Amino acid sequence: MNHRKVINDLLVCFTLCLRSTLIEGYGVNYGSNKCLYPAIYNFGDSNSDTGTVYAAFTGIQPPNGETFFGTISGRASDGRLIIDFISEELKVPYLSAYLNSVGSNYRHGANFATGGSSIVEGKGTEPPFKSGLPRPEEFSKALYTFDIGQNDLSFGLQHSSEKEVLTSIPNILSQFSQAVQQLYHEGARVFWIHNTGPLGCLPYSYIYYEPKKGNLDANGCVKPKNEIAQEFNRQLKGQVFQLRRKFPLAKFTYVDVYSAKYQLISNSRSQGFVSPLEFCCGSYYGYHINCGKKAIVNGTVYGNPCKNPSQHVSWDGIHYTQAANQWISKHIIYGSFSDPPVPIGHACF
Repeated sequence: MNHRKVINDLLVCFTLCLRSTLIEGYGVNYGSNKCLYPAIYNFGDSNSDTGTVYAAFTGIQPPNGETFFGTISGRASDGRLIIDFISEELKVPYLSAYLNSVGSNYRHGANFATGGSSIVEGKGTEPPFKSGLPRPEEFSKALYTFDIGQNDLSFGLQHSSEKEVLTSIPNILSQFSQAVQQLYHEGARVFWIHNTGPLGCLPYSYIYYEPKKGNLDANGCVKPKNEIAQEFNRQLKGQVFQLRRKFPLAKFTYVDVYSAKYQLISNSRSQGFVSPLEFCCGSYYGYHINCGKKAIVNGTVYGNPCKNPSQHVSWDGIHYTQAANQWISKHIIYGSFSDPPVPIGHACF
């Protein structure tokens, strides 16, 4: 399976379930002025993957997952992700990865996020909904969440110039918009869309970027990479506004995750964290080794995880710790960084 997945390809399997019933209107149930979503369907990359890559490749190893789950959970973190905290807030069970059919329950939704996936250029596979099938009549009442785009930019920056990456953004977002519209035509009505985070603040970006005068900000983040992410987000917000105008019966919430993450990074020490450029698991200094692996080079052991992940913003140099995810979730779930400024529990209004 190609890691660089296309949302449209994942929709092939998703559409099979939607077409089993005629859906009219989004008909979300209300109770105490709060949306009652029967299910969540998530699309994204490793920032919200709850087990797809693990089910397909078993590439995620301990100590991933050990802080909260006590064992491997299929998540690229020591514990819960933002999508897990969203599930908790909405009182929906943690989402089962769509490829992890064994023991999974899709009654309350499914997670189509796949580590390494992007919006463009990839192939999907048909997910095996074998147990706990969702109720087709509830598809139009569900919440549809998106957290994707980081890999499109990161891959572009690794293989082309910054100018070429900026030029590619309209095409990337055009494909994203097409995928969202396809979901709409199949009955989806409530969309919660995250923008992409500050790429230049990932320790990985800092370590492998050759610094030039004026290219690092006060937090040590790589400014050119952050500027590309900001431009992506500016255009994404424009796409969301266009979708609102085109589909007035749907509800689209644009969530500025970038600002929430950057706020945490800028205030990490006052919030009880160590430097945001430090990370807990794996190594990029001296010897490159991924989280969950160890190596001894010239008597030096690489790969030992830190003993205090709750004090770190970054888990493995690319992904966030559970503590950071929880901090970010608390700031985005209640509408402080949303347009319109509504809590996720009221996004259906």
